[in-house]
Amino acid sequence: MTIRHLTLDGIAPSELPRPIPTTTAAQRSKWPAVIVSMPFMDIDRPSIQLGLLKAIGNAHGFPVRTLHANLDFALRIGADVYRDLSLHRGLMLGDWLFSPEAFPDQSPDRDGRILTDFSEEHPEVAMSHDLDRLLGIQQRDVPDYLDALMEEYAWDDLRVVGFSSTFQQNTASFALARRLKERYPEIVTVFGCANFDGEMGLELVRALDFIDLAVIGEGDRAFPMLLSALALGEDPGLVPGVARQMKDRLVAASPEPPFATLDELPTPDYSEYFTRAEDLGVISRTARRAVWIPFETSRGCWWGAKHHCTFCGLNGTTMAFRSKSADRILEELGQLARWYRSFSFEAVDNILDVRYFQTLLPALVASGADYEIYYEVKANLARDDLRMMAQAGITRIQPGLESLSSHVLALMRKGVRAAQNVNVLRWAQYYGIDVSWNILWGFPGETEQDYADQAAVLPRLVHLQPPASVGRIWMERFSPLYSNPESFGLRSRRPDRSYPYIYPNSIDLEKVAYFFDYELADPLPVQAYVGLSKAFSDWSAAKGAARSPVLKYWSAPRFLQIYDGRYPGREGTHTFKGDIAEIYLACTDRPISAAAVRQRHGVGMHVEEIQEVFAEFEERGLMLLDGTLGLALALPAVGGR
Repeated sequence: MTIRHLTLDGIAPSELPRPIPTTTAAQRSKWPAVIVSMPFMDIDRPSIQLGLLKAIGNAHGFPVRTLHANLDFALRIGADVYRDLSLHRGLMLGDWLFSPEAFPDQSPDRDGRILTDFSEEHPEVAMSHDLDRLLGIQQRDVPDYLDALMEEYAWDDLRVVGFSSTFQQNTASFALARRLKERYPEIVTVFGCANFDGEMGLELVRALDFIDLAVIGEGDRAFPMLLSALALGEDPGLVPGVARQMKDRLVAASPEPPFATLDELPTPDYSEYFTRAEDLGVISRTARRAVWIPFETSRGCWWGAKHHCTFCGLNGTTMAFRSKSADRILEELGQLARWYRSFSFEAVDNILDVRYFQTLLPALVASGADYEIYYEVKANLARDDLRMMAQAGITRIQPGLESLSSHVLALMRKGVRAAQNVNVLRWAQYYGIDVSWNILWGFPGETEQDYADQAAVLPRLVHLQPPASVGRIWMERFSPLYSNPESFGLRSRRPDRSYPYIYPNSIDLEKVAYFFDYELADPLPVQAYVGLSKAFSDWSAAKGAARSPVLKYWSAPRFLQIYDGRYPGREGTHTFKGDIAEIYLACTDRPISAAAVRQRHGVGMHVEEIQEVFAEFEERGLMLLDGTLGLALALPAVGGR
């Protein structure tokens, strides 16, 4: 295996997988390992990274345990405070809290300047976090928590301690690893997961001497190969994808291609999470657990492999799309339900495999299982798609809507139009599917008209589910905006301003940051977004009112009634007959052009006349016009069809 210096662009993968070395049971037994999840991993569900690596290690005969140490810290500072700090957008206060313990002689902000310096930019953060309380957590709770972990866990029984690090898990993991290496220098510390993808991991290995090894990329094969190398007394630095410091230089073995045969992966083992969470009182001991269990059916993104969305930094170096078979998924869901007494499942996939509409979803329907499932999906869904998803138990989706402007969506490379996004909201609501979505702005090439148009449309959608938030995009590492800033006309790019309050000068922030600030060459004025923000606030308030807004219709052949109850004090019913009724009904299932209405639905009017009817419906707020497409906004009054 060739070892060489890594460049900023990473290392080209090996062409063929290398066999995992054979070890004896006696050799494996001498290398017990634990995989640790530190703050600020979500406490309300187990880590799939830990569950999968434990199952993989055990499948190869190694004694691998897991430690959800994030649970202990949540118990110490309070679950609600912990959940607030776990948010990976905005100021990275979670990483800031552990910075002094991670870098005891170099921590750049021990007095809380991060809050005061950003009070104008993030007034909601300054108001919701008491500085004295946060300093107390940093100066007392964090050291006490680490002391307790060191004393209460049987570290002296272990040979390998692995850390899974994503978003705000770096400094807490560094703090514990530093203490472990000081007390148990013979322990091998191994880091991996999203925060160590590409040059991020390489720079951290270079800068931090308490990191012995790091897995750059996926660990499904690298982890058991690394354990095997240790058990055989071989150099673990020769394992594909493993990086380390070697004297005064950083070296790494070329990684293997992304893991392709997902059906071969074992079912994640979450047993230690549930035991620890129940013992600590984080979750209740009940016959049926209210926990959304993570599961995985695919990796990568089939859309991103063709048209990488401009702002998306997910997948990093592993964009190639791979998925499990329907039979394997059904088997895994059944196992997880039986083992952990929960029927709620959260897919960690970045996008639903379109083939599952012919395989997995019908199989879920046929199984008769009472599952609740969350998936991230692409927004080009038809009514029949959402009906099937609801029948299969998919009750929550994240469709990546991001905008209700077709122009902005094109700038994002989303591959959908605004009318398709609205249609997803319509039929998801009709079939009882919760939609998680946001509206984003700040894209190169956007115009003030894009946001004025959206501000005008939002009041017509108050009967649908509003976005969770409206705001500026974040630049993420691995996104096209990050990788090719010049092609998008960006004036500058720099690590998010939180990083200098967390990491010392000895670490190159350009190489370890995942979030970045940026400046457009020709940005819109702040006022361009005010109307949209106001419309969003009004929409959220209307949806939270005692009487929810409605827009629904009843139909018979060539007859239509639409009840509009979106605006208090202005309720009323619209009645349409003949071709006018048929035109509206033709636009209910999906966005459609006037020409298609005439051709497919036998409406005896010219295209220009149908377009005039579209305009009249739009004037009444009953239809969305998107270029040549018309979409009815009302939903059927009779549910479940």
